[in-house]
Amino acid sequence: MTKSSTLTIFALALTILCTQTYAAPVSSAAASGQVAALISENEYCLFLPPDENDTDIAENEDRAVAFCNVDISTAPNARALPSGFIQSLHFVHNEEKDWVQITGRFDRTKYNLKDEDGGGQYDMRAPVGAVCNGYSAFVQITEPDQEIYCLRCCKNKGDCPVNKSEDGCESVLGGIYD
Repeated sequence: MTKSSTLTIFALALTILCTQTYAAPVSSAAASGQVAALISENEYCLFLPPDENDTDIAENEDRAVAFCNVDISTAPNARALPSGFIQSLHFVHNEEKDWVQITGRFDRTKYNLKDEDGGGQYDMRAPVGAVCNGYSAFVQITEPDQEIYCLRCCKNKGDCPVNKSEDGCESVLGGIYD
């Protein structure tokens, strides 16, 4: 083989290697179902323990996954909320501060949550890597003993208080719970 042929083959191989396209990597949060979306009262997600046979909220803070009421493309690999789980939902969009929030009641028996579970908080630190799509911060408190939940997704981290988990939904985020 001549030197010219070798260079031509090398140039062709280099061209092929350099022009291949690669799929964008899937974020670990998306791959593990830890991306929630809060769009409206008709399109929303909540974080819950991944296994309905191991449902202690606080013990699953590092493993929670998103469950949505409908299939939402911006919440990849989210699971479906159990039928009848959400009993009431109140949606608020604070346009001035650019946050969205849902509050309400749920039926703990629809996902085997325990009536003695005082609940816990999910936020952008636990489960690790979790996000509310389109927002830089979120905080969710789930209280099975009271059968209430609250979720706020915020553009400004200061509008999502993550340091008051033991104070409960009504104290931390306000809202309507009927």
